[in-house]
Amino acid sequence: MSKIAPRALADLIRRPIISEKATVQLEENKYTFEVDPRATKPQIKAAIQDLFQVRVIGVNTQNPPQKKRRMGRFAGHRPQYKRALVTLAPGDSITLFPEV
Repeated sequence: MSKIAPRALADLIRRPIISEKATVQLEENKYTFEVDPRATKPQIKAAIQDLFQVRVIGVNTQNPPQKKRRMGRFAGHRPQYKRALVTLAPGDSITLFPEV
């Protein structure tokens, strides 16, 4: 694996995915993120550890199927994305909802 600049690692993680299933998995210390489709598991692990200062135990990825989308008579596809399920070490956590 080639060394990636920390600035490029931040661009791999797009946003956290907040769904009913994802919020249930927060109790098991598992966080779900939308990532760049070209990102590899070691790159995702390095990016999460660098951005949030936590220890990552495992990374599972999924490429959901592309869905069709229509605008009038024009047909196309929704943007392709990759989902990453990141398991953190016991005691570590990421604050997705900061206290205001």
